[in-house]
Amino acid sequence: MQFSFKRYEKKYLVTHKQAAAVTAALLKYMDLDEYGTYWVQNIYMDTDNWDVINKSLEKPLYKEKMRLRCYGIPDETSNIFLELKKKFAGVVYKRRMAFSLEALKQPLREMLPKEDQQIAKELDFYLKGNAVDEKMFIAFKRTAYTGVVNPELRVTFDNDIRYRCYNLDFSNPEYGRQVLHENYQLMEIKTPISIPLWLSRALSENGIYRTSYSKYGTCFTDYCAQKGDVKLYA
Repeated sequence: MQFSFKRYEKKYLVTHKQAAAVTAALLKYMDLDEYGTYWVQNIYMDTDNWDVINKSLEKPLYKEKMRLRCYGIPDETSNIFLELKKKFAGVVYKRRMAFSLEALKQPLREMLPKEDQQIAKELDFYLKGNAVDEKMFIAFKRTAYTGVVNPELRVTFDNDIRYRCYNLDFSNPEYGRQVLHENYQLMEIKTPISIPLWLSRALSENGIYRTSYSKYGTCFTDYCAQKGDVKLYA
């Protein structure tokens, strides 16, 4: 299991027809993830004034955010990941540690191991310098593919993106307000190097172009519009 990532993440909003065409092309070079289609659940950390997401929406050269993440509906044996995701000049860096549901009953800093571990140090440093707490739940259904020759190449298709700012737990991923139109999927290409030629060709042939899309940013913007009294800084 990987706990440290450095890669490019390129995003595309695609129709179901476009997704099917790209999938047909990538199946010659990639395998379906062993888990098939599954829920990805997240709880994003932010300040009382939503400083983290507001700064992110300004599109700075460097940004970072912290979240809890799990796959599927967890039980006492499942891994819950505390992740710190950083982006600098288009490159994404991610650090994460795995914990149990039981461990999450503690404050975040208290559950970090005391041993001299680099990832734990980075997570602790972020928590020391940022007054963040659990603020928004975001879930989506994911289908993922992994490269056969290059397993670091991943292509994911996310559907049914939804959020809520209450009941911030991992027991019910289907509960929340949807933000992605039912006719579209969010496709992401994740790779430490350039996109392979065959995949670039598949994108071009199907009229698929990169877009700027943040799940947290999209959900927060929708939350502001719904609530009315919460204002974006920008």
